[in-house]
Amino acid sequence: MISEIDLYINTFPKNVQEKLLELHQYIRILIPEAEDVIAYKMPAFKQNKILVYYAGYKNHIGFYPTASGIENFKHEFTGFKYSKGAIQFPIDKPLPLDLIKKIVLFRKEEDLKK
Repeated sequence: MISEIDLYINTFPKNVQEKLLELHQYIRILIPEAEDVIAYKMPAFKQNKILVYYAGYKNHIGFYPTASGIENFKHEFTGFKYSKGAIQFPIDKPLPLDLIKKIVLFRKEEDLKK
């Protein structure tokens, strides 16, 4: 059975699909207990609350770790466009897996404390 996440990813060109799949699979390894959901029309990982969202675009992957995920790691965002709730990972560059790991695990712990 095809999941909602798969349906979402399949709407993009192959190069974007590859990045979305890589990101999804990496986060799944980091937080296997989290639930896959679609929220605000984007794939997301949920524990008690949404931990992170992500979305595909023509030239980048949008990564949405909520405001706290941005605020706590923005000093590590050199070379990336970001705002108070999002960071952009260019399609033509490798995903910053170490940074993603830090943010995802931070959000997981933050959610468990609330």
